[in-house]
Amino acid sequence: LLLAGSERTWAASVDLKSIPVKNTVTMVDLGAASCIPCKMMAPILEKLEKKYKGRAAIIFIDLRYQREAAQQFGVRAIPTQVFFDRSGREVVRHVGFMSEDAIVSQLKAMGVK
Repeated sequence: LLLAGSERTWAASVDLKSIPVKNTVTMVDLGAASCIPCKMMAPILEKLEKKYKGRAAIIFIDLRYQREAAQQFGVRAIPTQVFFDRSGREVVRHVGFMSEDAIVSQLKAMGVK
């Protein structure tokens, strides 16, 4: 998870060309630091990023700073989570708050141990 600053603010910029991460199951959460469901997901994403380090990529993109990502990923509402398999193909898309259990379940279904 890309975080900047000591008060856990989201990083302003992510290299969109690097998403999905090559040969890695990738979950991208697209939202805004000001969105309530996004704020609720922040600690979940931080925890999962640490838990799955080296096995899956967990990425948050703040659409206030990277508006082009909304178009790239076809976002209609936030938050939107997009899961990509190891070959970079979109497998699942979810709109709205997504619980830790639901994310873990999806990663396991995609073969992440």
